[in-house]
Amino acid sequence: PSVVKVFTTSEVKVSNRRENLGLERFFGNQFRGFEFRDMPDSKPKTGLGSGVIVSPEGYILTNNHVIDGADTAKVALSPGNEEYTAEVIGVDPKSDVAVLKIDADGLQPIEIGDSDQILVGDLVLAIGNPFGVGQTVTMGMVSAKGRAHMGLDYEDFIQTDAAINPGNSGGALVDAEGRLIGVNTAILSQSGGNLGIGFAIPVNLARSVMESLIDHGHVVRGYLGVNIQDVQPAMAAHFGLDENAGALVADVVPDSPAEAAGLKAGDVVVEFGGKKIKDSRHLK
Repeated sequence: PSVVKVFTTSEVKVSNRRENLGLERFFGNQFRGFEFRDMPDSKPKTGLGSGVIVSPEGYILTNNHVIDGADTAKVALSPGNEEYTAEVIGVDPKSDVAVLKIDADGLQPIEIGDSDQILVGDLVLAIGNPFGVGQTVTMGMVSAKGRAHMGLDYEDFIQTDAAINPGNSGGALVDAEGRLIGVNTAILSQSGGNLGIGFAIPVNLARSVMESLIDHGHVVRGYLGVNIQDVQPAMAAHFGLDENAGALVADVVPDSPAEAAGLKAGDVVVEFGGKKIKDSRHLK
């Protein structure tokens, strides 16, 4: 009952001018500038996704791309399919997280787990609304952690072979105890269907973004003032590092916190807050 359907509607402008019908091709310039007044200049476009209730107050986690560009968003609860109009609390395209809110009584929020504690091979279940067929559960395992290169600024995806299909976006990835560990987001597929390579935003990242959206309406992120890149094997040897890990500072922004702290171009950040840094994405 913590996983919901998300329906969106947006108005798409369409041309109602005669060029679309090719009248000028047959009748010459006498139809130049003519419009068919009885043809609509917009039509509704609908979208479908999933979401997860994370608080009894009605806050719902979903993906930014599920509601991006939507004029209205509605949420249907499970199992009764009661529909509610949702308020968009905030969106964060950089992490593909969005937060909705509905005004309803008796909601059952999901228990939130700790995505830092999951291991490759852990059993997981994906819950959502694939292809609009209704709430569906698929099973798989954690295939990998820390996946990136999906085109977002902030990425730390959980990879899973639990079947994720169109409509699952924004739904729950849960552990064997039913605790939320990720928000299902994307699939890697040439056909658009499931091929056993799905990606979910870790709940620790999604929760941090959600709390900032609720508190501020946008995400407040720390600012160092550095341009960074990965450490390549040749660089690791040059810097005398035991392994090619860490984030190489390529440039320091003038008058930035990084400059004030004494960071310089050529430095390698190997640890932050007691955690070893794997690469530049990990530091971000």
